[in-house]
Amino acid sequence: MIDGLDAIIHVPKRLAAMAVLANAPTVSFRFLKEHLQISESDLSKQMSTLESAGYATSTKVGHGRGSSTTYRITKAGQHAYDAHCAALRTLIGDT
Repeated sequence: MIDGLDAIIHVPKRLAAMAVLANAPTVSFRFLKEHLQISESDLSKQMSTLESAGYATSTKVGHGRGSSTTYRITKAGQHAYDAHCAALRTLIGDT
């Protein structure tokens, strides 16, 4: 019944982040923080998990307070996200 669900993506905050990443070429840390309405530390933790899984990459420009971080979904991340969404549609009977 739960075949195809990705335990890394399934966490609601990471699923929401992946949905944003899947629909934009790059996304800023600030945009994700505001869009997902989570703290900086929580977002950092969630994005680190996605990066460790190979589902997202980050680029940091600058140092300290003037720095900015952007994220991009990887090909593996896009494939995992698409498969997870397909599994969710199957699970709820929306084929």
